[in-house]
Amino acid sequence: MAADLQTVAQLLQATLDPQQHKQAELGLKAQEKFPGFSLLLLNIVATDSLPLNTRLSGALFFKNFIKFNWVDEEGAYKLPENEVITIKKELIGLMISVPASLQAQLGESISIIADSDFWTRWDTLVDDLVSRLTLDNAKVNIGVLEVAHSIFRRWRPLFASDGLYTEINHVLERFGEPFVRLLISTDQQIDANTNNKDVLKQHVDVLNLSVKLFYDLSCQDLPPIFEENLASVTKLLHKYLTYDNPLLATDDDTESGPLEFVKAGICEAMTLYMQKYEDAFGELCKPFITSTWSLLTTIGPETKFDILVSKALHFLTAVASINNHAQNFNNEEVLGQVVEKVILPNVSLRESDIEQFEDEPIEYIRRDLEGSDADTRRRAATDFLRQLLEKFETLVTNVVGRYITHYLAAFNKDPTSDWKSKDTAVYLFSAIAAKGVITTTHGVKTTNSLVDIVDFFQNNIANDLIADTGVEPILKVDAIKFLYTFRSQLTKAQWSAAFPPLVKNLASSNYVVYTYASIAVERVLFLTNDAGQHIFGKDEITPFSKDLLEHLFLLIEKDSAPEKVQENEFLMKCVMRVLIVIKDGVLPITDSVLRHLIKITDIIGQNPSNPRFYYYHFEAMGALVRYAAPSQPEKLENHLYPPFAGILHRDVQEFMPYVFQLFAALLEARPQGPLSEYYKALIAPVLMPTLWESRGNIPALARLLSSLIPRSAADIVANEQVEPILGIFQKLMAGKSRTELYAFDVLEAVITSCEVSAIQQYFPTILTIIFTRLNSNPPEKFKHRFVRFYHLISSRDQSGLGTDFFIQNSDTVQDGVYVPIYLTIILPTTQQLARPLDRKLAVFSLTKTLTDSQAFANKYAKGWGKTCDALLKLLENPPVPVSSDDIGAEVDVDDIGFGVGFTPLNTCKKIARDEWPEVTDVKSWVASYLKSADARRDGAIGGYANTRLEPEAQAVLISYMR
Repeated sequence: MAADLQTVAQLLQATLDPQQHKQAELGLKAQEKFPGFSLLLLNIVATDSLPLNTRLSGALFFKNFIKFNWVDEEGAYKLPENEVITIKKELIGLMISVPASLQAQLGESISIIADSDFWTRWDTLVDDLVSRLTLDNAKVNIGVLEVAHSIFRRWRPLFASDGLYTEINHVLERFGEPFVRLLISTDQQIDANTNNKDVLKQHVDVLNLSVKLFYDLSCQDLPPIFEENLASVTKLLHKYLTYDNPLLATDDDTESGPLEFVKAGICEAMTLYMQKYEDAFGELCKPFITSTWSLLTTIGPETKFDILVSKALHFLTAVASINNHAQNFNNEEVLGQVVEKVILPNVSLRESDIEQFEDEPIEYIRRDLEGSDADTRRRAATDFLRQLLEKFETLVTNVVGRYITHYLAAFNKDPTSDWKSKDTAVYLFSAIAAKGVITTTHGVKTTNSLVDIVDFFQNNIANDLIADTGVEPILKVDAIKFLYTFRSQLTKAQWSAAFPPLVKNLASSNYVVYTYASIAVERVLFLTNDAGQHIFGKDEITPFSKDLLEHLFLLIEKDSAPEKVQENEFLMKCVMRVLIVIKDGVLPITDSVLRHLIKITDIIGQNPSNPRFYYYHFEAMGALVRYAAPSQPEKLENHLYPPFAGILHRDVQEFMPYVFQLFAALLEARPQGPLSEYYKALIAPVLMPTLWESRGNIPALARLLSSLIPRSAADIVANEQVEPILGIFQKLMAGKSRTELYAFDVLEAVITSCEVSAIQQYFPTILTIIFTRLNSNPPEKFKHRFVRFYHLISSRDQSGLGTDFFIQNSDTVQDGVYVPIYLTIILPTTQQLARPLDRKLAVFSLTKTLTDSQAFANKYAKGWGKTCDALLKLLENPPVPVSSDDIGAEVDVDDIGFGVGFTPLNTCKKIARDEWPEVTDVKSWVASYLKSADARRDGAIGGYANTRLEPEAQAVLISYMR
């Protein structure tokens, strides 16, 4: 049976309707299983008679289908060979022929295929592209260049390697000359169509893509074809840096036109050449420097020029970073011109900035924050100024200092109508006061010694922070941002004075003010001194945490629409940080915090739209579980079960990995005692194979299952669920490096919780699966986990397991397989175990092997000696005790990548389990265990020591036994 076009087209159409979306997606998932489904999607994309949005939905679905179904983890095709061949043959021609909105999706699909296949399994691609280039058909050329750019841009962030250079050379041999010819013919077409608006615009679009490709092809090394033609190519590019044609201008002040993108791309490419190929480009760059300067001094303040201004400033920054070019700026008069004509126009507030501050506050904040990737004029101008400061510190500080004084004086003369002057002054001061990189953890770490930051704050800024009225909101934000930027420069005493007024600004009625206050409060609570201690700890924050949290929740819940509640991730990040800092100080206010967090979960679960917000939200829940659940487990289990179960029931994919982690953390908070009915009811759904199909769920599901098993082992055995659990272990092992470590989590939970009689029959199969993987060159991490698993079995002789149990089951798999595994994997890897608890476990395992294993007593006399040596080595490097509060919440959460994948919650990380918590002094345990075993076995251990050990090891062991 095959999928049919009409059905699939209707389902694609239905995915666009929020009411039918979920059902339609399920229908498409069912159609995916039919042969030829991918070609059917392409057929839909190609069918002109279908509505454009159906075709677009088809292109999107095709891209996602290819993403997950093109190749497996080993790089082998998952689709039938005939589909693979047809897709590669048809895709490029199709992309060139369809409307632009569909081209983008198909271009991404080509890029995904190229990731695994280009160029060795798709060596015809470049020839295919070149054969389609034309001298004058802009539409076709755009399609070809879109495809080329979607593939070649992947080179930009990569590190150099032989494979990468082989690929680039393969492309340049075929594409280099035709590309240069295309540049020339495009230039001719633009000249020929100067007065023909529509045709002209198309050829300028070709030029825009050509400039991007010029960058792609040059990003790793200077291509010989460009080096040979560098004078003529850069002359052509320079022509378009200064080119103008009113037909290409847009009427809208906010919308960049094709020419702005071309010029911005040229500046970006010239920046690359300045940074990497200055030796070849050094003389040719001079006209670019002059033209960029004149561009920056004549261009208007409209936002449509922002992208061009920022790229032009990046180019001048690159120029200023090279000593012989930088000397052009080493002069007070020139620097005055730079500040007046380039820096000031681009750092001063524009009407559009003020409008955004008032109308789109959250966008204003995201753009304004350091590290935001938006190309803002302010950021680029600041980078240029800082580059000049790095080269000529005294000169730049003096020149800019004069402007700061001038603007402060203008403000003081007329504070009401000339408040923007103060904003400019504060901005300029921050720009020259900060040196080096501004970090997300500490803000500015090194400063310009020629300025006094605290003095400037006290004289010009502190009043704006404290005043209740009469301060422009933007100046209030400047004051908060100044504290935020220079937070590392203030002493504890200075912070103790500045912190209460900072917190007070959370009560502002202005969105940007209270949001910036929450950003600054959160970062200050994260701040540590040189000794790694937090500047403000639990004792200082707990007394006012109740009011602080209540207020933050009030701001978050102000508008109850799901998209509004989760709009402002900065507020939720502050809630999370307060909960992390106050630790168990949350206990008296648990009810209120719980109520708010549950309410927010219910609202945003209707339509999750901001991954950062809900990540911080679940981290906040994790902190609450971590610090409140140990003393109030029933309360948290009972209150959190309904909202979490609701998420699973409604299949809110984005939240599921978080919910599984929190369920697990709740269970781990109370490791003993029978499970409540709620949690017993979770076991069957958690074992459903469909849940484990989503890779993002696996780490969290494995943790949840590993937490459920110890609390319900008897029920699991009685309900015959051991086998399905081991089925999950087997599935995770088959996932190789992506999931096999989680397989051990599940397996260890079963082994340590169930009676031996319940697992004995499965043990040979378990070992067969593990030994097969050991034979296929697994990564070191796998060997470490296997060795930990071995020691877990070997040390648990009191539960009917032990070394001999492992040996007997290994022999069932293959006679004699144990010895080579023990000698080549277990013993050497044991010494590499890094985690203290793993080393402790190994000490117990090896000690019990020496004292209680029949096989080592009788059959493996040599092995007994080697085991003893391994044990003594471990004891000489004793495991360090683990501190109980090893919280990973201080991983800065901005470093975490969000996506469909798994994001771990740092606030409720799984605490490593100590199998022998009652033993704190490992050496003395070994000594007494050896002594009592020797007595129990009539001096046998001492006898083995005398006959099986070298004198040195013998002396050490005997000293223990004494």
